[in-house]
Amino acid sequence: MRILRLGAVLVFAALLSACGSMNVVSDGSDSRLMLKGYDPVAYFTAGRPVKGDPAIKADHAGVTYRFSSAGNRDSFVKDPAKYTPQYGGWCANGMVYAIPLGGEIDVFKIINGKLYMFGGTGSKIYFEMDQEKNLKLADGYWESEVKDSNWRLQSWKRVWFSKVPHYKTNRELAEEYAKRTGKKPG
Repeated sequence: MRILRLGAVLVFAALLSACGSMNVVSDGSDSRLMLKGYDPVAYFTAGRPVKGDPAIKADHAGVTYRFSSAGNRDSFVKDPAKYTPQYGGWCANGMVYAIPLGGEIDVFKIINGKLYMFGGTGSKIYFEMDQEKNLKLADGYWESEVKDSNWRLQSWKRVWFSKVPHYKTNRELAEEYAKRTGKKPG
């Protein structure tokens, strides 16, 4: 019985620490830092991730963004919707399955003027196999069930208990990619 109570307390503590649906980290005085401190504007202007300066930052929608220059911060403040990563910075391919996980700094794509992050190169190429369909699915799941959820509970729900009808494993996606392209992913 004591072990059950301890387990319940640990699960409850983990759930509380995972509140929110944004892919954030804690660094120094920034407890909800987006993009691990990388400059969101630089993805558009430099075409690559650029580390932000902790002294040059702005808050938006409850999270903190860092910038590599004051000019980039000013651009962001004027139009944050243009630069914020989609799906709270989570992997766009994971969002196709309503699973908020991943979202690496150096694997990204700008689609229709919006920033999308991916959990790895495999996730990106699988997403690109049917980009328009996957955008629609990801947008729908983000709006209908992920955006205002606890990311950890949402992940557990969709990974362990209730997969979406079109769910595919990484192995299945790799096989599909190989059939379409004649190449192995990666």
